[in-house]
Amino acid sequence: MTQLSDRLNRLAPSATLAMSQKSAEMKAQGIDVINMSVGEPDFNTPDHIKAAAKKAIDDNFSRYSPVPGYLDLREAIVAKLKNENGLDYTVGEVLVSNGAKQSVCNTVMALVNDGEEVIIPAPYWVSYPQMVKLAGGVPVIVNAGFDQNFKMTPAQLEAAITPKTKLIILCSPSNPTGSVYSKEELEGLAEVVKKHENLYVLADEIYEHINYIGKHNSIAHVTGMKDRTIIVNGVSKAYAMTGWRIGYIAAPEWIVKGCNKLQGQYTSGPCSISQKAAAAAYTASQDCVEDMRKAFERRRDLIVSLAKEIPGLEVNVPEGAFYLFPKCSNFFGKSDGTHTINTSTDFALYLLETAHVATVAGDAFGDPECFRMSYATSDDNIREAMARIKKAVEALK
Repeated sequence: MTQLSDRLNRLAPSATLAMSQKSAEMKAQGIDVINMSVGEPDFNTPDHIKAAAKKAIDDNFSRYSPVPGYLDLREAIVAKLKNENGLDYTVGEVLVSNGAKQSVCNTVMALVNDGEEVIIPAPYWVSYPQMVKLAGGVPVIVNAGFDQNFKMTPAQLEAAITPKTKLIILCSPSNPTGSVYSKEELEGLAEVVKKHENLYVLADEIYEHINYIGKHNSIAHVTGMKDRTIIVNGVSKAYAMTGWRIGYIAAPEWIVKGCNKLQGQYTSGPCSISQKAAAAAYTASQDCVEDMRKAFERRRDLIVSLAKEIPGLEVNVPEGAFYLFPKCSNFFGKSDGTHTINTSTDFALYLLETAHVATVAGDAFGDPECFRMSYATSDDNIREAMARIKKAVEALK
């Protein structure tokens, strides 16, 4: 009998992808499912970016690219970091990967030894703890719940640090909550980090441009933190380029070299055509980014107002990304006569089966009292989905 490795058996499957697949199967059976489970803009990639990709094909950019990415793309990323974030990096401090997901995993694999600890505020993106386990590290979960707007405090961070702590993962704007750390909040966390030697921050900033409170703040900008920070970003969310698979890290050169060594052994350089498209995304007009941000903000306002009309749901106002993460624990212990709700997983499955709306249970994100809805879908879909959810929860007694 064949046996999968212990390494693989330690991992849990992605709950977001599982829910998306389940809803796709129901759709294939002819059921009208509104999918609010997947974190993907519903816009098409802007035409000028597609044109750059077509030109790259015609210009025969069809061979292996350098492991860290084409020089022109890394130069475009350096310019973006300077112009938008006020951060000075060299091309040697930038590594392009097959999506920001690989960028995160590269960093964790390059820095974390067996038994070392990685602090992850909950709610968290489902893959963070799994990547830490893959590296042989130990995820240390810090609960930052609804009442504190899903943000970890400096006191919580300090209390979680031990001599084994190597890395902290911060996601702002956050998946799954949409919470955004302010400049002052990041400064507070940075003061704690700076007190501990050999402690690093992985700053996942993939939702940087989907921000409803003004300027994005990076912890790398705090005095003394640039050498302690690995910024992860990419083109997926801001430019509606999820399938192009381009992410990057900006970090101290020794970390970039380590990730380059790792990437050289298991994927090599990212897709050549996608890189040329990404270079166009960063160097051309950014009007498309703002147009999409405005649409997401309008949808945020719409879904928040509709969710607040559903008795029993507790709703905060997300400041970025395209997720709502309401508290559904008021429904625990209730039943419609057929389904009994005891967990957020029960609640998400109930919504899928009775309302035909696909969401993701908060259990997967480390917060068992909430569930995640992506509002990266049309206004009509949002209205219809919320009407269905309202009707479904009214049946719970």
